[in-house]
Amino acid sequence: MDELKVALKIVLADKFFMYFKAQSYHWNVEGMFFSQFHDFFGNIYQEVYASIDTAAEELRALDEYAPISIEEIHTFKTVQEDEDKPANVSAMLQNLQTANSKVIDSLNKLFELADAQNEQGLADWAAGRLDSHKKHAWMIRSSLKKTGE
Repeated sequence: MDELKVALKIVLADKFFMYFKAQSYHWNVEGMFFSQFHDFFGNIYQEVYASIDTAAEELRALDEYAPISIEEIHTFKTVQEDEDKPANVSAMLQNLQTANSKVIDSLNKLFELADAQNEQGLADWAAGRLDSHKKHAWMIRSSLKKTGE
């Protein structure tokens, strides 16, 4: 059960840092397609943010406390933070794609553990979140393609 709790903390942390990454891109995007990507990043950060509370509640349902500080949540994340503002929209999309892949990895691990421990509700939540992040992956991938390819 401890491994399951840690896996859920990793999911929560990864989702939190992906949320913040998308939020910061929403704030800082520039260029000819500003409006399109401002909305695109906004949709992603809002969707990811909406799922963070449920991750914390799932921890509490396992009789585990959710992280209480940024320092604590930082210890569980696998998503890398940006050291500098990305140079352009393409770099933002690539960084967000990498972050989303980390979230998918952590959700897959959580799903496997929850399923193995007969935590069907948690496994179901993880499966639903996997579907959402796979949709984000498709949308980010499509946004990275050049016209005519």
